[in-house]
Amino acid sequence: MDRTGIVWYFSGMVSPSQIPVFNLFGETGAFPDIIHCERIRDRAGLHDWTISPHRHHEMAQVFYMRAGTAQVRVDGRQIAFDNGEIIFIPAGIVHGFAFSRGSEGLVLSFPLTVVPTGGSDAALARILARPHRASADQTALGLMEQIAEAFSTTGTFRANLLVALSQALFAAIARLAERQAAATAPPERRRMDDFGQLIARHMAEGWGVADYASALSVTAGHLNRICRAATGTSAGRHIEIAVMTEASRLLAFTQLPVAEVGYRLGFDDPSYFSRRFRALRGEAPSDYRRRFAT
Repeated sequence: MDRTGIVWYFSGMVSPSQIPVFNLFGETGAFPDIIHCERIRDRAGLHDWTISPHRHHEMAQVFYMRAGTAQVRVDGRQIAFDNGEIIFIPAGIVHGFAFSRGSEGLVLSFPLTVVPTGGSDAALARILARPHRASADQTALGLMEQIAEAFSTTGTFRANLLVALSQALFAAIARLAERQAAATAPPERRRMDDFGQLIARHMAEGWGVADYASALSVTAGHLNRICRAATGTSAGRHIEIAVMTEASRLLAFTQLPVAEVGYRLGFDDPSYFSRRFRALRGEAPSDYRRRFAT
């Protein structure tokens, strides 16, 4: 079978009692490119639309179903894969597919040298250690299309572009996974997520605990109980931490005057803003900014 016929089909290569393990699509050699990109129909159509269970120890994959459906086996669990959905398969996870005829979409394959595995990406790596299925949003769709386009080109910076787009896609997938987890989280966890979103939208308006509690349709006391259970701090303290975190970003990454940073975050009195910043951060806003000056 030539290279175009072995990309991610494994049926018949080993005895049925074994799970095939390959570095790349049925090959045992080194990964031949920065990443690999192909269409579902170009591979599955050659093999009666069935991909036998297999795994990769040195590679993660992303599948996007543009049109069609599939039954997917992921580590012994069967799930439906429908139009507009994306599936992330980490390295080492057994997976197989039974596609409906004519299915169309993308298969993106990434060697572990590209996949976040720890260090500064530890939080991202923890999410990407598990399989995920979700409806693809416009960000993920756009990145996958850009990866497919970049993969088909040549040029001096092709590898750099593919790696950068891949990293962005992993972050987009992790965000989809977090949203999905939040949607099924306990009510108190969802309430904290809603609280955080409200803070981000209204911090410049100087909202207090009562304002946020009203927007969440709870009492101020109940919001405090939810916040203490989730973070160990009061709702008021949680709001102030979020506001001063935004202040820190503005001080570090913009040239706005300190007073303007305070005004943008709901502080009418610049000296009060400076006192509250110092109380939380342990230094004056101007001193904090100086540490980021080049």
